[in-house]
Amino acid sequence: MISQGIVIQNNRVLMVKQFVQRGDIVWNFPGGKIEGNETPEQACIREVKEETGYDIRITKRLHEKNGKFTFLAELVGGELYLDTENESNRDIVEIAWVRLDDDKKFDSYTAPMLQLCFAGMKNMI
Repeated sequence: MISQGIVIQNNRVLMVKQFVQRGDIVWNFPGGKIEGNETPEQACIREVKEETGYDIRITKRLHEKNGKFTFLAELVGGELYLDTENESNRDIVEIAWVRLDDDKKFDSYTAPMLQLCFAGMKNMI
């Protein structure tokens, strides 16, 4: 099972550029494997911290399908930092705040999640 977080701030979304199982290098939302005693929410918070250096607070469960959980979250602390000493970060090439209008960075996995995110944000207003 996988848990990931979408953090949007100043018309940018927090993303990690990484190698994926299919052999490509893609931009993804920070996240990873849910460990044995974790809830999906706890895993999301831990994974975002490990991959980006940021502390987050989950604001909404956005989507869940086939054991993959996606959460909308907001920053509460930390600073952008890629810990290359962490073994689980070996697949990450770069972390960045990606402009929401930079369509080249979003693929068939991330673009639909962003659309859900915007629909969810409208419902919160």
